[in-house]
Amino acid sequence: MGSGNFGYSVVVMRVDLELASSYCSLDGVRVRYLREGSGPTVVMLHGSGSSLDAFDATVRRVRDRCELVRMDLPGFGLTGPRPDRDYRIGTYTRFLDRLLTQLEISSAVLIGNSLGGNIAWQYALDFPARVRGLVLVNATGYPEKSVPAALRLARNPVIGQVLRRWGPRGAVARNLRSAAGRTGVVDDALIDRVHALASRPGNRGAFVDLATTDQDDRSHEISRIATPTLVVRGDLIDGQHFARDIAGSREVVLRGVGHLLPEEAPAELADAVLSFIDAQLPA
Repeated sequence: MGSGNFGYSVVVMRVDLELASSYCSLDGVRVRYLREGSGPTVVMLHGSGSSLDAFDATVRRVRDRCELVRMDLPGFGLTGPRPDRDYRIGTYTRFLDRLLTQLEISSAVLIGNSLGGNIAWQYALDFPARVRGLVLVNATGYPEKSVPAALRLARNPVIGQVLRRWGPRGAVARNLRSAAGRTGVVDDALIDRVHALASRPGNRGAFVDLATTDQDDRSHEISRIATPTLVVRGDLIDGQHFARDIAGSREVVLRGVGHLLPEEAPAELADAVLSFIDAQLPA
């Protein structure tokens, strides 16, 4: 793919994403979200450096059974950075609560991948009455969990300053391949999308701000979660003790899957989610 074609494809992709999206205003940002399907309401939260598009293939498999709501979290995608640069998990959970209120969603099943999983389980602790079920997909939250290469680089004081202004497509491709177990999913379309969204004004700086935010360690509270919980994780991911610590939870382990689980194993994720919903929310 030549540089001219790449530039054109990024512009077309940005227009397509804009046209397919809905927006609302909250916390000083214009929040991009999608709402589709019918049935029990399921809210999907993506990981760091990602966007709601990470769930596309999973959504196609479950939207005839569920109402699916997903958004670009502040700092990412077409939502973009927070004006106050506050990327604490507690700020995200309060943001999510206000967003659900604005969208008139009283309760939902939460699906969270990586950072989104961290937000989801802390939301279940803080707002338990609004969570009907919890699906933690390679969720973060335990201090011993390994950090992806991109986050490690962003935490370096020197490299982090460079990353605020510079992020070539080749580096995005390398980071995605290092994060995936099933590396075949890291194709040109995925690389182009992630690079284009990361290159939007302020998003690189927001990623560094998130990476360098001193987060509270609430892992000792995980055992207090009483919400019905499904844990879905790749066997290449460490620091995953949710099934051990959440009483009555069920765990699905996917072989050969890394950090990009929604993209690497959308069919397996969809099957696990539908089985969980059928068990927890019978018709």
